Formats: sequence, C-alpha cells, structure tokens
Amino acid sequence: MPYNLSFAISRLTLSDFRNYETLRINPSRPLIALTGQNGAGKTNVLEAVSLLVPGRGLRGSALNVIARLGGSASWAVAANISVPEGDFKIGTSYEGDPLAEDGGSSGRNAMIDGQLQRSPGGLSNYLKMLWLTPAMDRLFAGPASDRRRFFDRLVMSFDSHHGARVSAFEKVMRERNFLLQDPRCDYAWLTSIEAQMAELAIAIAAARNEAATTLARHFAAHADISPFPWGILQLLGEIEALVSAKPAVQAEAEYVMILKDSRNLDRAQGRTLKGPHRTDFSVLHGPKSQGAELCSTGEQKALLIGLILAQARAVKELVGAAPVLLLDEVAAHLDVHRRRGLFEALSALGVQAWMTGTDTSLFAEAGEASVLYNVEHGTILEVKT
Repeated sequence: MPYNLSFAISRLTLSDFRNYETLRINPSRPLIALTGQNGAGKTNVLEAVSLLVPGRGLRGSALNVIARLGGSASWAVAANISVPEGDFKIGTSYEGDPLAEDGGSSGRNAMIDGQLQRSPGGLSNYLKMLWLTPAMDRLFAGPASDRRRFFDRLVMSFDSHHGARVSAFEKVMRERNFLLQDPRCDYAWLTSIEAQMAELAIAIAAARNEAATTLARHFAAHADISPFPWGILQLLGEIEALVSAKPAVQAEAEYVMILKDSRNLDRAQGRTLKGPHRTDFSVLHGPKSQGAELCSTGEQKALLIGLILAQARAVKELVGAAPVLLLDEVAAHLDVHRRRGLFEALSALGVQAWMTGTDTSLFAEAGEASVLYNVEHGTILEVKT
C-alpha cells in the first residue's frame, strides 16, 4: 500500500450487495471520499465495510434485505486488509433463497484467508472499526438503549470479546425471564442461570469502566487544539458502580443476591430490572458545562465527532494503530474551519477514513491525503484531481 496504516483496507470487493452487482475499490490514499447524489449508493459501500466486523453493520439491517434486487438473494463482501499482525484476506457472505419468505438463511458466513469461520465473531480479531451516521446525530437526546449500544461498540474496539459477552448475558437473561414466568420453575436451574448472569455482568461492567476511564482521558486531552468541543463522560449503571467500588468476586456475589432478591418483582414486571442491560452514559459539553442532551443538534454532532476522534486516539495508544473510521455525511453540516480540523485530525492519527458527501467541495480541505470517488447508478469512478 502507498500509505502507512496499521488498520486499513487495500481492496474492497462487493457482489450483489444493495445496488451493486459487482464493485471493486483499491483506495490509494487514507482519506476516501465517496460523493454523489442522495440514493446513489454511497452509504451502501460504508455498510459493506462495516460488515467486515461482527454485528449487523452500521444500518442494522436484516441480512436478506441487503441482497441486490433482481439478484440471486445472496451477497458477499471481501477485502484485502493490513493490520498490525500483517496482511490478510477476509470476507463475509450471506446465502439466501429467493423463494423463501425469510431469505432462506439464518446467518452470515465469514472467511479468513480462505478458511471458513464458525461465526462472524472471528472477524473481531482482525479489523477494528468505528462509525458515525446521521441517525446518531440525536444520540444524546434519544433512548438509553441506543447510547448503550453505541458505547458497547466503542468498548469492543478495546476488547474484542466484549460484544460476545453482552450477547451471552442477554441470552441467559431471557432464559431467566422465561423461567420466572413458569409456575413449575426449577429454582436450582434458576440459581445456576443467575450465577452465569453475574459472571458475565461483572466482566461487561469491568470492560465498560476501563474503556470509559481511558476514553474520558483522551476526550479532554485535545481541548486546546481541537476544533471539536471536549466533554466529560460518565457511565450511569448500578453494576458498573458496584464493580468500581468492590473486588470482582465480591461484586459478582452481590449481583447474585440482587437477582435473587428481585425475583418476585422481576416476575411481576416480566423482565429483569437490574443489570448491565440498564446502563446509560452521559456527556457534558465541557466548554459550555451543559449536558449534551440540552445542546443544539450541531453541537451534539460536534461532540460526537470529538468523541469518535478521542476513541480512535485511545485505540491507537492501546494497540499502536488507529481503527478504520466510517463517517457517513460527516462534513455536511460542518463549517470550513471544522472540516479542515477534521481532516487534519484524521491525517494526524494516520487513520483510514471512509466518508460520504453529496458534493466534492466538502472534501476540498482534505488535500493530498484524500482520494475522491464519484458514485452513480451502482458504479464508482475515481475523480482525478
């Protein structure tokens, strides 16, 4: 690759993905700008990249709706990547059946250097990735569940197993909820399930606490030089507070007792009322000393960008390489000063960033570090500058 990045995609190939029958991109520079009219397919490319890590991608779409209309009902994404450990070929695909109502497949496959993986979870050991989309612009004013999922994705860039723990906790918790509604509840089995929940909960809370501490430090570190406002981040969770105050073994035992003592109330409510699945986080706009949820939409977006940049710096400090960033419509509502500051920050980080916008002028300040592509009707052509 002609630029030195530790987490980067040197070739991206799509097959029957959204509006692309086939597509191949070989980005030659670290800042990749996809420009074109609304609906041209710019965000589709970012979505494809986001599926090179575990999870449902930046849109969270059902797998069968991603397949190209009029295609085979299947799709595939492949990439050549550079990571600290070396160069690899990774990919993910979905095998659908156009005659089946549910698409005909229950999940997606993953490949690493030609070897089929048991699940997409194995991809977490290769790429680290963060993203921002316009849907996140009101994150601070939206429901706690959205903020929790957003924060857990940040934690995963530190701890690749965090997402699996969260999923396992939610699965075991659903089993507990089901058992509590059973008049013939097996209390020995219920006790065993609660012990599993406690073990997972403490590990989840510990990872969140550690990530929050590191992220908070980086969030305020560039207050004097960043065009984006700094902030103060705080985790709001009973289990996180418990883990902060007591040794892990004691915290685990106390959460077991919390679950046992709340069985009747949880049975009446039909759900588990206490645990890491209830955690929230808040951000204070540092320069204004005001909660992010009370700030304007523009201020909230600036805080989010500052938060993502802080996370990228934190990851780079931890592993020696910055994560791939996906920034959908990131420059649309930024003035020239902040656009220039964003591109300078990305270049200083040595990060590969995939960005979208409707106008090439939005990326004029990116300079020689950028490569521009025009997206139109399922085709992408490099814009010569």
